[in-house]
Amino acid sequence: MAGRLMYCSFRYVTDDTPSDLLIRVGGTNFHLHQNPLVSRSGTVKGIIEDSSGGSELRMIELDDIPGGPDAFMLSAKFCYGFAIDLTPSNIAGLRCASEYLDMTEDLQEGNLVVKTEAFLSYVVFSSWKNAVAVLKSCESLSPWAENLQVVRRCSESIAWKACARPKELKRSSSTWSSSSEERSPRSDLLQAPTHWWFEDVSTLRADHFAKVVTAMELKGMRSDLMSLAIMNYASTCLPDLCKRAATDADGNPNAQSRDRRLIVESLVAMIPATKNCIPCSFLLQLLRTAKTLQVEPEAIMELEKRVGMQLEQANLPDLLLPCDSESEALNDVDLMQRLVEHFVDQERTEMSVSEKHGYGVCSGPIRTSSKAKVAELLDGYLAEVSTDRNLPLAKFKVLAQALPESARTCDDDLYRAVDSYLKAHPALAAHERMRLCQVMDCRKLSVDACAHAVKNERLPIRFAIQLLFSKQVTMTDSIAGSWVEGAHPMIPTKQRPLLQRDPSTQCSQEGSVAAEVDKLGFELENMKARHSELRLDMDGMHSALDEMSSLLSKPTTHSSVWARVGKTLGKMKMSRTGAYGTREYVTAKRGGVK
Repeated sequence: MAGRLMYCSFRYVTDDTPSDLLIRVGGTNFHLHQNPLVSRSGTVKGIIEDSSGGSELRMIELDDIPGGPDAFMLSAKFCYGFAIDLTPSNIAGLRCASEYLDMTEDLQEGNLVVKTEAFLSYVVFSSWKNAVAVLKSCESLSPWAENLQVVRRCSESIAWKACARPKELKRSSSTWSSSSEERSPRSDLLQAPTHWWFEDVSTLRADHFAKVVTAMELKGMRSDLMSLAIMNYASTCLPDLCKRAATDADGNPNAQSRDRRLIVESLVAMIPATKNCIPCSFLLQLLRTAKTLQVEPEAIMELEKRVGMQLEQANLPDLLLPCDSESEALNDVDLMQRLVEHFVDQERTEMSVSEKHGYGVCSGPIRTSSKAKVAELLDGYLAEVSTDRNLPLAKFKVLAQALPESARTCDDDLYRAVDSYLKAHPALAAHERMRLCQVMDCRKLSVDACAHAVKNERLPIRFAIQLLFSKQVTMTDSIAGSWVEGAHPMIPTKQRPLLQRDPSTQCSQEGSVAAEVDKLGFELENMKARHSELRLDMDGMHSALDEMSSLLSKPTTHSSVWARVGKTLGKMKMSRTGAYGTREYVTAKRGGVK
């Protein structure tokens, strides 16, 4: 057994001289000699010089040595002069152990620190596969690997090769095949990408993967490729995270749950700042996972902000996130409100920047389109959550009014959501129903929606009268405005050529044209007088509305009120006789106005 190291539960070095040094590393004992170790290890030399005693057996405990018993055994063999095999799997541990043992050139030329550094520089950092393997082996060597810059240098080496994409680099054996038959099942987050380096870096720990992404950004990697790499990494980790999160519902703060939260927080920090580089559907799924794992509020707020910036890309099913356990509501309406607020803030910021640089005209239609999409999405969301009996009226109303009025050109979808809420909450008082209806603009309801609203028993009577009055005012203003604009737009088609002929022809027929102009001026005066009569009728409508309001304040039945409405409006029969015939506007029955 002379001159050999035995690798077993107890490690001995036996030769002609008995061992006089016992080193214990992580529960494993190494029986060694002082002279070989003192000649190459400054740490062991310092411990022995500081200790007292004679030549009896000394024991040293090195439980905190990086790399553990395996790295120490290789370091001890090197001290005894044995040849050791440096590989990508053990080089990181040996580099950290040699630094811990202080095996520098000050003690002996060609010591282990120099040997390991040379292997890293000439073998590891020049190879994609070796750099990935060494970086992965550094996961158990914190903080030594970070302090010795092994992690940073491996990350930069990987980033350089991924950005350069040299043709001579081949995909490592761990990279999946491009054929669909050989791909492993993936998450619904995205389809597996074809870039050769995605799968290799997806096996790294979250913090090391984040360092690789940061190095890629500094090296000029395209943001879309970094986003694809992040999504591929998430598709590898997040399905398992969500499954484990369900098993940790008891809230036990164990080490595994902390690691999973760290992964999600690292992914959030890695997302590039460029807008639209990450699909909104992926951000929403990441947000759902973050809420399930209860990650730090800062990470959730950052995700909400990113989703709100591109809310027009979202799909309605992805927005229906469950509410927290403390609330009785089914869906997280507060979250949706925050997303809409982030969208509105982003729109204001973009508008301000566009106006500052003079791009307001170009970017206006784009902003209008985005607002219209978000308005449609919000109305659909309101329709979905309106059936929840535990949803308070205040939250529904605030969410319905979260967008500016210019975002909606038609309130029909909003009317459907309001009607659905009223149907699911039949116990609402009259003043609460009126408050709810105030989120709609009567002028933005279509004819079909108005016809349905007037007959809708769930709507308050005051709102139905307001809707009728609004349509009457719109119709009156439209008729009056057409005539007040001037004679020329309203000149009959057969008479317009008289004013559009050649000047010479007009001079020859001066008398005829003058007569026509006098006739049109007379008719214009008649139309102005009729406009005054319409104004008087509008005043009558105001009086009728006041009378209806007084009726509503008295106890009466629904049918009797509508009877009084029809009786009052029936008095207002307006006959109009002119050059184009007679029109009569007569209130008919409860169902509407003819």
